[in-house]
Amino acid sequence: MEQYPHLYIDGQWVEPTDPREVELIDPTREEAFARVTLGTAADVDRAVTAARRAFETFSATSVEERVALIDRVIDVYESHSDEFSELIAREVGIPVSNRAQVTGPVQHMRVARDILREYPFESRIGGAIVRREPIGVCALISPWNWPIQTGVIKTIYGLAAGCTIVAKPSINSAASGTLLAQVLHEAGVPAGVFNLVNGTGRIVGDALSRHPEVDMISFTGSTAAGRQVGAAAADTVKRVSLELGGKSANIVLPDADLEKAARWNIQRAFFNAGQSCHAPARMLVHESQMEQAVPFLVDEAHRYRLGDPLESSTSMGPVVSADQFKSIRDFIQTGLDEGAHLVTGGLERPEGLDQGYFVKPTVFTGVTPDMTIAREEIFGPVLAVIPYRDEDDAVRIANDSPYGLGGYVFGGDRTNARRVVNALRAGRISYNGAATDSYTPMGGYKQSGIGRSMGRFGLEEYLEVKSVYGFEDEAQALPALFG
Repeated sequence: MEQYPHLYIDGQWVEPTDPREVELIDPTREEAFARVTLGTAADVDRAVTAARRAFETFSATSVEERVALIDRVIDVYESHSDEFSELIAREVGIPVSNRAQVTGPVQHMRVARDILREYPFESRIGGAIVRREPIGVCALISPWNWPIQTGVIKTIYGLAAGCTIVAKPSINSAASGTLLAQVLHEAGVPAGVFNLVNGTGRIVGDALSRHPEVDMISFTGSTAAGRQVGAAAADTVKRVSLELGGKSANIVLPDADLEKAARWNIQRAFFNAGQSCHAPARMLVHESQMEQAVPFLVDEAHRYRLGDPLESSTSMGPVVSADQFKSIRDFIQTGLDEGAHLVTGGLERPEGLDQGYFVKPTVFTGVTPDMTIAREEIFGPVLAVIPYRDEDDAVRIANDSPYGLGGYVFGGDRTNARRVVNALRAGRISYNGAATDSYTPMGGYKQSGIGRSMGRFGLEEYLEVKSVYGFEDEAQALPALFG
């Protein structure tokens, strides 16, 4: 049984003020593999105090110093990559074959470093100087489904901006969160600049949201939890950045390559066992092409190899927990009860896997937009295929959602497809399966969130804006903000 008994505060591994342990459950074996000690509101106060003290000096460091720090973090992180890969397989069931979960953070760190090198922290409008300055102490709350990458993105842009940090990973991924703290310690992040407090959202998350000395809170998780964070943060009027739930639609236009669209949809929707907020969990197909699409969907779903995430041949591991397993199965049962047509997958466990929280890749057709599986975020390997009459109907169905995180369009006529893309109300839209870019912003419309992460937009989430007048001569030496 592995032990994670410490918090990381002010550059040291310390015991919580009132220690309480929880067990981390291996979702493949349904048994505990580690114990984590949780912090309290008092520990949050200790961490915030350290971060506030460190902010005085770290906020004044030069760009060159922060670039060098990020380079050291990259080097140390890469030396631990195999350890990260094995750890997230055990704690949340992510297969070791899914290298993107481990290699992706390095790319994001390099992008943040390169943007920092070139970013104009001072510019001018007319004769005025516009300064961007670090916002202060930032509370960073990360989820379990991208346990390393989300925490890295939040942390690295906070450091690039010159902010200090108190981080809280999900309880489900507290082990990898602790390892990330170890990486930052080994890289020589100054004492108090990064702090880690493991704990529950109800206690530690709430304390961070309400703390008067926290200037910004960045939260990634469910929309329901995001509402609680926003409400708790309101009393102290701190900046709130939220990346929340999604129910993204993939509109397959009649002139699209139907086979490519169907196979891509399965691959993207069921990546990470469907536990991705950007997953295209709704596939919209013209009513005349529904029967043609089904064989491609079923064949691609059957290509997944479910099994132990520590085995290199596994392409889909278990879902994260017993609660998540039950929730996904309840949604599948609801789909059946409401009259959707199950074409593959379902409630039965995968053959040969009598232990572990494994869910078969599941596809429903005959889904109407009002069905539960078409409206609610399932967060598992379940796809709802919905027919549409014409393009306007497809756009209406896609936008008829409280969410607006991502969207996808497949088509042949680029001009027409662009019209559809522009009509979708979501933060990121991909055409014909185009890959995303780490330099571009990520975030949502509507109840999918507030603010943006990644790239220049992500850096600016951690910066305040100050207008300075009376220094016209100095302003003329700066780049113009507009024009």
